[in-house]
Amino acid sequence: MIETVTKKYKALNEIAEQNGILIFGGTEDREIPLCEIKQAFALNSNLYNRSVANLSVTDASEVYAACASELNPKTVMLHIGITDIKLFEENIQQFEQKYRELIEKIREKNNKCHIAIVSFKNPDETSGITALNKQLEYIAQSEQCEYCDISAKRIWNPKQTKDVVSFVYSMGFVQPLKNKRPIYDLAKMLFCCEA
Repeated sequence: MIETVTKKYKALNEIAEQNGILIFGGTEDREIPLCEIKQAFALNSNLYNRSVANLSVTDASEVYAACASELNPKTVMLHIGITDIKLFEENIQQFEQKYRELIEKIREKNNKCHIAIVSFKNPDETSGITALNKQLEYIAQSEQCEYCDISAKRIWNPKQTKDVVSFVYSMGFVQPLKNKRPIYDLAKMLFCCEA
């Protein structure tokens, strides 16, 4: 399965422009409607989704090298770890080591790449996901990555966000996401959008 997906992504990489924003996640991220979100929020950055079903942190470095590193992204949004909840609970050190190896692999290719670690939704406040999100935040802080917390129960109003982005864009700002928390705003657009 992973070989088939990476082969498809390698073919797409040949026609893709480099230096965009890359989503690197698992099963639920494969279906993010990038074109619709890009159009709805007037995003003019190149967005690429190289998410793989059931992606584990144990395989993530190898998969990233095989299907994403050649895009030379300016930003990588990591949304992996939920399939590793059992590994996380049984061996937190191995989980953390594998996550850090992935970050190192990303920086090995492009040391100026901005890395954002996106938490997992946790509307039921499950203790395992809460602990996982706290560990992801710790990894983000210690590796100097941005942490985008989308786990809390809060109402996100996509229409209001769209109106704000459209207003800023109409006022002549070419890059409407160049505000105080652009990656966090983008994380909400991508990972909180109900398809």
